[in-house]
Amino acid sequence: MTAAFVEVSGLESEVEVIDYREGGEPQRLRKLPGLHKYAHIVLRRGITNDAELWNWHKQVLDGNVQRRNGSVVLLDDRGQVQVRWNFYESWPCKYVGPTLNAKSNDVAIETLELVHEGLERVVS
Repeated sequence: MTAAFVEVSGLESEVEVIDYREGGEPQRLRKLPGLHKYAHIVLRRGITNDAELWNWHKQVLDGNVQRRNGSVVLLDDRGQVQVRWNFYESWPCKYVGPTLNAKSNDVAIETLELVHEGLERVVS
């Protein structure tokens, strides 16, 4: 699936810090790396008649989780790849449809939120 988005957030990773005190050093805490955590990736785009993102979320609602690997790709003005973030074992945990207001000229935006189990940044 290829899609363009007006906004992407959540390209974050974190290593949990574990405080550890050794018996021979009661006045000093050691800081050890713990679990790796990843923020949810939030994708926003103007709504289209392409229902692939909704259908993927609907599969999860129906109890059929389809995990996918994917990439967020940042392009320059000429359409050349500048940076790529690859994510792994993702699935949509939240879908938000557009806010509709007949008195407004705002673009109808849909949002898909993905959970995942890994993130890497690749520079072209």
